[in-house]
Amino acid sequence: MMTSRLRSWPEPIVRVQTLSESGIPRIPERYVKPPSERPSLIPNLAPRGRDRTRDSINIPVIDLADIMSSGDGSTLLLEHISYACREWGFFQVVNHGVSDELMGAAREAWREFFRLPVEAKQEYANDPSTYEGYGSRIGVEREATLDWSDYFFLYHSPGSVRNPSKWPAHPPSLRELILEYGKEVTELCKRLLSLISRSLGCEADFLERAFGGGEEFGACLRANFYPKCPQPDLALGLSAHSDPGFLTILLPDPHVAGLQVRQGDHWATVEPIPNAFIVNVGDQMQVVTNAIYRSVEHRVIVNSAKERISLAFFYNPKSDLLIQPAQELVTEDRPALYSPMTYEEYRTYIRTKGPRGKSQLQSLVRLATKKSTPELLRLNK
Repeated sequence: MMTSRLRSWPEPIVRVQTLSESGIPRIPERYVKPPSERPSLIPNLAPRGRDRTRDSINIPVIDLADIMSSGDGSTLLLEHISYACREWGFFQVVNHGVSDELMGAAREAWREFFRLPVEAKQEYANDPSTYEGYGSRIGVEREATLDWSDYFFLYHSPGSVRNPSKWPAHPPSLRELILEYGKEVTELCKRLLSLISRSLGCEADFLERAFGGGEEFGACLRANFYPKCPQPDLALGLSAHSDPGFLTILLPDPHVAGLQVRQGDHWATVEPIPNAFIVNVGDQMQVVTNAIYRSVEHRVIVNSAKERISLAFFYNPKSDLLIQPAQELVTEDRPALYSPMTYEEYRTYIRTKGPRGKSQLQSLVRLATKKSTPELLRLNK
């Protein structure tokens, strides 16, 4: 079922923020996760050498100070990036060139939007055809278990798909901030792709060419709002998933941790560094790099005392481009692991089913290779 053919959600939409602000002591059954997915029942992992009763970690930190001043990247920097992409699929980036003031202004403008009366936000209510606008669910399966969050999704690039008239008019500064923020983060994405390409031992424009090149990329923004939850041990703000695109740049809430990253069979809460972005590898990069670099499952927890907001900027391939393992990274010892698929086809699955771990990526695995099935499953966890 193609989401582009759907013009309405399968059931009436309930805004999670409205539920939270109503003062209910218990969450509706639709938001209660199965026992195996509840955050209180899965142990967290602290770094080696630390007290393992803690549930927070510091994922690798990449400092771009040198490249921002010289325009180049040292061998050590490239090694750090390679380690982060191979072993974690996540890293935080500091001295990235986006001003602290712009980051803070963008985040607070979106916070102000979510504080508007629900009637004002309803003017931008979205549907499954494009997901653009004010939403409260992902996936169109009837009677699915839902996440404890609301969001606003919009397209930023290319300019031909951008529709600022669907962007919120209030607060008045928001539209201008979206454009400025999107422009600055896009430049950061380009710098990171160049460095990641070189960390693979390839030319600087390798990954850019692999997903369309030039101005053919797709970029979109999702402002996430996670209201207070009366039973945070039963719910998730966003279910476990890996991002379907190429690269994600997350601006987290500086005061409330919520992002959790899977490490093996455990979940670890990421403690954000002030004025840093959290960057993660998407499924399409895993496909193009033939699983040399891997996307990693992550999820969002909620709490009863504080609301939380974050901005996720997605840098994606050209929608109709066939994505497959790059020939430069396919060898006799490491044959192509994935079948080709366009990004639009891939994204449609996600938008139909909602967050489902890495099930879509696993469906592309070519089992008819010299890799054993256990090895393939390890690469795609």
